[in-house]
Amino acid sequence: MIIQSKRVYIATSFMPAQVEIVDGKITNIYAYGKKKVNKDYGELRIVPGFYDVHTHGYFGYDTTAGGDKGLKRWAKDLPKEGVCGFCPTTLTQSHDTLKKAVENVARVKKTNPKGAEILGIHFEGPYLDVKYKGAQPEEYIVKGTVKEFKEYQKAAEGLIKIITLAPEHDENFELTKYCAANGVNVSIGHTDASYETAMLAIANGARGFTHTYNGMTPFGHRENGVVGASFRSHDTYSEVICDGNHSTLTSLNVFFREKGEHGMMVSDSLMCKGYPVGSVFDFGGQDVEIYPDGSAHITTGKKQLAGSTLKFNEGLKILVEKALVPFEIAIGAVSTNPCRYLGIIDHKGYIKTGYDADIVVLNDDYSVAQTYCNGKAQL
Repeated sequence: MIIQSKRVYIATSFMPAQVEIVDGKITNIYAYGKKKVNKDYGELRIVPGFYDVHTHGYFGYDTTAGGDKGLKRWAKDLPKEGVCGFCPTTLTQSHDTLKKAVENVARVKKTNPKGAEILGIHFEGPYLDVKYKGAQPEEYIVKGTVKEFKEYQKAAEGLIKIITLAPEHDENFELTKYCAANGVNVSIGHTDASYETAMLAIANGARGFTHTYNGMTPFGHRENGVVGASFRSHDTYSEVICDGNHSTLTSLNVFFREKGEHGMMVSDSLMCKGYPVGSVFDFGGQDVEIYPDGSAHITTGKKQLAGSTLKFNEGLKILVEKALVPFEIAIGAVSTNPCRYLGIIDHKGYIKTGYDADIVVLNDDYSVAQTYCNGKAQL
């Protein structure tokens, strides 16, 4: 199959080109008009596929609650927003619940479901700090141990690729060091750590920051906090939720000025994504409601922000059109950078020969005209 457009994103620029796809791989890039094509997309933008490394659920399905049907539907529907791969993300819960949750994701992955590829599990909690727990249920927050994490990873059949933890509660950074030595990205988040502790965590193997700005000590000119550590450590990867609710447009602009090719857009979407405004759902034992701006809030107490319902293509639009992040940086945040972080950059994240044919065709309004996951058209 050969597709073409006058705007194909190659080497961080657009050019007229044809893309040949055989058996799920990009086998050739030709000059525009050279070969007979199966699909001509005219002036539409052809860009690399999108990858979401932090997302809890969709349309009534929650990763931690488990179940096959909801996870398969989620994977099938994600290409509608350009997502070709994702990391189902857990929520702080009991040991048995989390063990069953990761077992479920591993089991479903082996069935090779249609749509977006399950790239790994993001294990968010239960090794967090109570002060910055956000919507994570406090009663299940515990101190992490290597022994317990090994149990989770065994249940997940090695599929846990990211773990969010509060480094100030990781004694001598033992869990951080273990994960770093065994191919698991340690992401600093839901933490009351100081700047200095965060930097020591990086020195001991941490590679990332979870939903920067949210769930961590803020940046100040005298107390730099975890946000300051994210900005100062230029070779670490940092997530940010780009819905315009979790962080202002100005803070998104500043974030990408600091993080550049190490910044990653995430949705942090909850199971209420896909439902209308006003819908209420159980999230780890707490009711959350969808607000008119698409955010999800706990219904009791201070009605704290709990997560998002962000669609990935809409997040890209917010970055470029509202936060005024340069397109080159923004597209890297949804494609190339997550692939670097996950260690799959040798075969995903670019439109180039030899790479998986994960490709998104964007209309000018950022709606998705077509998504190819491993070369298969999804829409």
